[in-house]
Amino acid sequence: MAATRRRRPERREEPLSRDRIVEEAIGLLDESGEGGLTFRALAGRLATGPGAIYWHVTGKDELLGAATESVVAGAMSPAAATAGATPQEAVRALAVGVFDAIDAHPWIGTQLARAPAQSPLLRIFEHLGRQVQALGVPRAAHFTAASALLNYILGVGGQNAANARDHRPGTTRAEFLGSVSASWANLDPDEYAFTRSVADQLRDHDDREEFLAGIDLILAGITGITARR
Repeated sequence: MAATRRRRPERREEPLSRDRIVEEAIGLLDESGEGGLTFRALAGRLATGPGAIYWHVTGKDELLGAATESVVAGAMSPAAATAGATPQEAVRALAVGVFDAIDAHPWIGTQLARAPAQSPLLRIFEHLGRQVQALGVPRAAHFTAASALLNYILGVGGQNAANARDHRPGTTRAEFLGSVSASWANLDPDEYAFTRSVADQLRDHDDREEFLAGIDLILAGITGITARR
């Protein structure tokens, strides 16, 4: 009887590269979060062995950093393309880019907050700081103004992503907000007078528009500093 030939494993359609590894890591993070990002799971998606991945990245921390860098770079692209824009327009473009990135990749907010000294966060801070300078803000207030914008963008973006994860399966955003709005409307009228008064605004608001309205409030305060010079 002729010896049975072993079937050769299917070859990858494209050679393994760092960029491809990072791309697949982002997909895995989007599906399963940071806990689901393992080299074994990633190797399965890439049809290779974990050893081949280690040839391109040294470990999970480096891979998370590279994935974060890639997403942030994409989020900043629209802001970089705003040649001739006012500082306010440039800040809004960056802010909405990061907001949308965190909405699409909820794990990004945690990564940015976890590594404040790493380049992805510093790139955002640098861009915001340059717009603060362009607004004519006094040098003594540069750090405070840029930090206020950065913290608002990351805080609201992260909270929005967390709210999206908290939706019950099969529940739409409108249903979720309607439920929370109804609970606010039924709070004690003396202890929560203000919260009750804005319950209907919670139900009807658009997260993205509300986020940008907050950016405009901060920018108004920053430009107010310049006007008082």
